[in-house]
Amino acid sequence: MSNIYSENILHYYKNPKNKGKLDNPTLEFSENNPLCGDHLQMQAILDENDKIIDIKWDGQGCAISQASASILTQMVKLEEMNLDDIRKFDKDDLLEQLGINLSPNRLKCALLSLSTLKSGVITHLGMRESGDILIKSNDNK
Repeated sequence: MSNIYSENILHYYKNPKNKGKLDNPTLEFSENNPLCGDHLQMQAILDENDKIIDIKWDGQGCAISQASASILTQMVKLEEMNLDDIRKFDKDDLLEQLGINLSPNRLKCALLSLSTLKSGVITHLGMRESGDILIKSNDNK
């Protein structure tokens, strides 16, 4: 595809899903993509079995990073994922939903949402083992 912005990406960029902030999230984490200036924050609320019962994202960036966050959070909700599902989530599943071929630099944009969510989950599990429940933002500036 000659145009890196497919109709699917433009649709999610113009009509983002699950964008916003949650009250009292169980998990909260943010990351930056220094190559292009994208910033993304993920928040989730978990039930007692580590199932994600709500998820939101917020941030700024290119159409690819923003669309990817919308698509990923939709997948998490539709597939009723838990923390273990997120840890095992394969990047190719997200890239397939984006539906375009990407250069290495654009690949980082597309995977920022998954990287942010996985980092949040891994940190949350580690903090829970040490007795701290709520995860604070971690900006990699």
